[in-house]
Amino acid sequence: MKHLIANWHEIAYAVIAVLIIAAAAVALKFGRGKDSAEIERERRSYVNRVGRIVDGQVLEIVEKASDADAATGATLMAKRHRKGNAGNHRLLLYTYSISGVTYEAAQDITGLEERACLERVVAGQPVGVKYDPANPGNSILLADDWSGLS
Repeated sequence: MKHLIANWHEIAYAVIAVLIIAAAAVALKFGRGKDSAEIERERRSYVNRVGRIVDGQVLEIVEKASDADAATGATLMAKRHRKGNAGNHRLLLYTYSISGVTYEAAQDITGLEERACLERVVAGQPVGVKYDPANPGNSILLADDWSGLS
Protein backbone atom coordinates (compact mmCIF):
# COMPACT_ATOMS: atom_id res chain seq x y z
CA MET A 1 0.00 0.00 0.00
CA LYS A 2 2.88 2.38 0.80
CA HIS A 3 4.24 1.77 -2.69
CA LEU A 4 0.93 2.90 -4.24
CA ILE A 5 0.80 6.00 -2.09
CA ALA A 6 4.39 6.87 -2.97
CA ASN A 7 3.61 6.66 -6.70
CA TRP A 8 0.20 8.39 -6.60
CA HIS A 9 1.22 10.88 -9.32
CA GLU A 10 2.00 8.03 -11.74
CA ILE A 11 -1.39 6.45 -11.04
CA ALA A 12 -3.10 9.83 -11.54
CA TYR A 13 -1.34 10.30 -14.90
CA ALA A 14 -2.39 6.81 -15.98
CA VAL A 15 -6.02 7.45 -15.00
CA ILE A 16 -6.00 10.80 -16.85
CA ALA A 17 -4.51 9.14 -19.94
CA VAL A 18 -7.21 6.45 -19.90
CA LEU A 19 -9.93 9.10 -19.54
CA ILE A 20 -8.52 11.11 -22.46
CA ILE A 21 -8.37 8.02 -24.67
CA ALA A 22 -11.93 7.05 -23.69
CA ALA A 23 -13.19 10.58 -24.41
CA ALA A 24 -11.49 10.55 -27.83
CA ALA A 25 -13.06 7.17 -28.65
CA VAL A 26 -16.52 8.42 -27.67
CA ALA A 27 -16.02 11.61 -29.72
CA LEU A 28 -15.03 9.57 -32.79
CA LYS A 29 -17.96 7.19 -32.44
CA PHE A 30 -20.63 9.75 -31.65
CA GLY A 31 -18.99 12.82 -33.16
CA ARG A 32 -20.58 15.42 -35.38
CA GLY A 33 -23.46 13.93 -37.29
CA LYS A 34 -24.05 14.46 -40.97
CA ASP A 35 -26.07 17.48 -41.98
CA SER A 36 -29.20 17.10 -44.08
CA ALA A 37 -27.41 18.17 -47.28
CA GLU A 38 -24.83 15.39 -46.84
CA ILE A 39 -27.54 12.82 -46.12
CA GLU A 40 -29.42 13.88 -49.28
CA ARG A 41 -26.20 13.75 -51.35
CA GLU A 42 -25.57 10.18 -50.13
CA ARG A 43 -29.19 9.18 -50.90
CA ARG A 44 -28.93 10.58 -54.44
CA SER A 45 -25.63 8.79 -54.98
CA TYR A 46 -27.07 5.48 -53.75
CA VAL A 47 -30.19 5.68 -55.92
CA ASN A 48 -28.07 6.72 -58.90
CA ARG A 49 -25.80 3.70 -58.35
CA VAL A 50 -28.47 1.00 -57.81
CA GLY A 51 -31.46 2.57 -59.52
CA ARG A 52 -33.52 1.52 -62.49
CA ILE A 53 -35.04 4.06 -64.84
CA VAL A 54 -38.77 4.41 -65.44
CA ASP A 55 -40.83 7.02 -67.28
CA GLY A 56 -42.30 9.77 -65.15
CA GLN A 57 -43.83 13.21 -65.44
CA VAL A 58 -43.11 16.59 -63.83
CA LEU A 59 -45.99 17.87 -61.71
CA GLU A 60 -44.58 21.27 -60.71
CA ILE A 61 -41.63 23.23 -59.36
CA VAL A 62 -42.13 24.66 -55.88
CA GLU A 63 -39.99 27.23 -54.14
CA LYS A 64 -40.13 26.87 -50.39
CA ALA A 65 -38.69 29.20 -47.75
CA SER A 66 -36.06 27.72 -45.46
CA ASP A 67 -37.21 26.53 -42.04
CA ALA A 68 -35.62 29.58 -40.41
CA ASP A 69 -37.63 31.94 -42.64
CA ALA A 70 -40.82 29.98 -42.02
CA ALA A 71 -40.26 30.26 -38.28
CA THR A 72 -39.79 34.03 -38.51
CA GLY A 73 -42.71 34.45 -40.90
CA ALA A 74 -40.58 35.88 -43.71
CA THR A 75 -42.33 35.73 -47.07
CA LEU A 76 -40.64 34.45 -50.21
CA MET A 77 -40.94 37.86 -51.87
CA ALA A 78 -39.34 39.60 -48.88
CA LYS A 79 -36.59 36.97 -48.83
CA ARG A 80 -35.90 37.43 -52.56
CA HIS A 81 -35.84 41.18 -52.18
CA ARG A 82 -33.32 40.96 -49.34
CA LYS A 83 -30.83 38.35 -50.55
CA GLY A 84 -31.90 36.79 -53.82
CA ASN A 85 -32.92 33.14 -53.39
CA ALA A 86 -30.40 32.36 -50.63
CA GLY A 87 -31.91 30.02 -48.07
CA ASN A 88 -34.87 28.96 -50.25
CA HIS A 89 -35.35 25.38 -51.32
CA ARG A 90 -36.49 24.34 -54.77
CA LEU A 91 -38.56 21.22 -54.94
CA LEU A 92 -39.31 19.37 -58.15
CA LEU A 93 -42.56 17.39 -57.78
CA TYR A 94 -43.02 14.42 -60.09
CA THR A 95 -44.95 11.20 -60.55
CA TYR A 96 -44.10 7.73 -61.87
CA SER A 97 -45.63 4.25 -61.91
CA ILE A 98 -44.07 0.89 -61.16
CA SER A 99 -46.01 -2.39 -61.41
CA GLY A 100 -49.34 -0.59 -61.36
CA VAL A 101 -48.49 1.54 -58.31
CA THR A 102 -48.32 5.30 -58.89
CA TYR A 103 -45.87 7.29 -56.80
CA GLU A 104 -45.80 11.03 -56.30
CA ALA A 105 -42.49 12.35 -55.05
CA ALA A 106 -40.54 15.55 -54.56
CA GLN A 107 -36.81 16.09 -54.79
CA ASP A 108 -35.03 19.06 -53.26
CA ILE A 109 -32.92 20.23 -56.19
CA THR A 110 -31.30 23.13 -54.34
CA GLY A 111 -27.72 23.28 -55.55
CA LEU A 112 -28.52 21.29 -58.70
CA GLU A 113 -30.44 24.08 -60.50
CA GLU A 114 -27.82 24.49 -63.25
CA ARG A 115 -27.95 20.78 -63.98
CA ALA A 116 -31.76 20.89 -64.02
CA CYS A 117 -32.03 23.72 -66.59
CA LEU A 118 -35.18 24.85 -64.79
CA GLU A 119 -36.09 27.39 -67.47
CA ARG A 120 -36.93 24.43 -69.73
CA VAL A 121 -38.82 22.34 -67.15
CA VAL A 122 -42.63 22.56 -67.33
CA ALA A 123 -45.52 20.73 -65.71
CA GLY A 124 -46.50 17.66 -67.71
CA GLN A 125 -43.01 17.21 -69.13
CA PRO A 126 -41.93 13.56 -69.48
CA VAL A 127 -38.83 12.66 -67.44
CA GLY A 128 -36.71 9.66 -66.57
CA VAL A 129 -36.98 8.71 -62.91
CA LYS A 130 -34.36 6.54 -61.21
CA TYR A 131 -35.76 4.46 -58.37
CA ASP A 132 -34.40 1.95 -55.88
CA PRO A 133 -35.74 -1.51 -56.89
CA ALA A 134 -35.75 -2.58 -53.23
CA ASN A 135 -37.74 0.54 -52.24
CA PRO A 136 -39.56 1.99 -55.28
CA GLY A 137 -40.68 5.05 -53.31
CA ASN A 138 -37.03 6.14 -53.06
CA SER A 139 -36.36 7.95 -56.35
CA ILE A 140 -34.53 10.83 -57.99
CA LEU A 141 -34.74 13.01 -61.08
CA LEU A 142 -31.29 14.51 -60.63
CA ALA A 143 -27.98 13.42 -59.19
CA ASP A 144 -24.56 15.01 -59.26
CA ASP A 145 -23.66 13.08 -62.43
CA TRP A 146 -27.06 12.01 -63.85
CA SER A 147 -30.20 13.77 -65.01
CA GLY A 148 -33.57 12.37 -65.99
CA LEU A 149 -34.68 15.75 -67.35
CA SER A 150 -34.73 16.15 -71.11
